[in-house]
Amino acid sequence: MKKILLLLANGFEAVEASVFTDVLGWNKFEGDGTTTLVTAGMRERLKCTWNFTIIPEMLLSEVNVEEFDAVAIPGGFEEAGFYEDAFSEDFLNLIREFDKADKIIASICVAALPIGKSGVLNGRNATTYNLGKRQKQLSEFGVNVIPDKPIVIDKNIITSYNPSTAFNVAFKLLELLTSKENCNNVKRLMGF
Repeated sequence: MKKILLLLANGFEAVEASVFTDVLGWNKFEGDGTTTLVTAGMRERLKCTWNFTIIPEMLLSEVNVEEFDAVAIPGGFEEAGFYEDAFSEDFLNLIREFDKADKIIASICVAALPIGKSGVLNGRNATTYNLGKRQKQLSEFGVNVIPDKPIVIDKNIITSYNPSTAFNVAFKLLELLTSKENCNNVKRLMGF
């Protein structure tokens, strides 16, 4: 069984989190059955950008990286407090631990920014939100920003440039954890 941590910062975008729950959930019930997803955050209750509230299954302090095969991180909005959690030292340290263990780190949109701030993308290729200041901000962390590519994969890290890429990132994560054939089957079953 492949165990994936869905790492949520307060102010996350629900749609970016839901693609991971749906794709990996569909795989669990209709695909090869080898994935399970666990939600974690720094707070007992997390509010997404548009006020949808969730209760994560575990707190960040309870996460043992050795128990997981990958981490998925949705982006969020500064106005909703996303960077308060996402730029905290505990959040950044968890990212560092996943990278040190060479486990997959899949992110959508501005979730690349805490990955960049953690230092694990220094000198590596990545992307982030492609409108406004976020790609410049990512480059300031020593990242080689690929501005016009929707999804960038550098070794174990997947980054993408806006919410429209969300399903593709989740499917790429599923493919890397299982197989291309299994991923294509889940896509077909989901109507893609």
